[in-house]
Amino acid sequence: MPIAWIVLIVVFTAVLGLAGVRRRLANREDDSLHIRDSELVIVAHQSELAQKLRRIDQWGKGLTIAGIVYGLVLLGYVLYDVWQAGQRLSVN
Repeated sequence: MPIAWIVLIVVFTAVLGLAGVRRRLANREDDSLHIRDSELVIVAHQSELAQKLRRIDQWGKGLTIAGIVYGLVLLGYVLYDVWQAGQRLSVN
């Protein structure tokens, strides 16, 4: 059973790590609109950074949903186990 809790902790640690990486990348983001030909390098960098942020968001959402579902299943198992232990005590 402890391995199940370790997996849950690892998943949510990964989510927090992704949030930190996303925040660090977003701080370097340039939200200005660049339309001159001389700014094509900046536009390419903006596009690349937006793509990275989009991928991080997808992984973060997926891991968050997976962690919540896994946590709820784990909670259900623990509650069922406690209920079964209570049933055994009331029978004896």
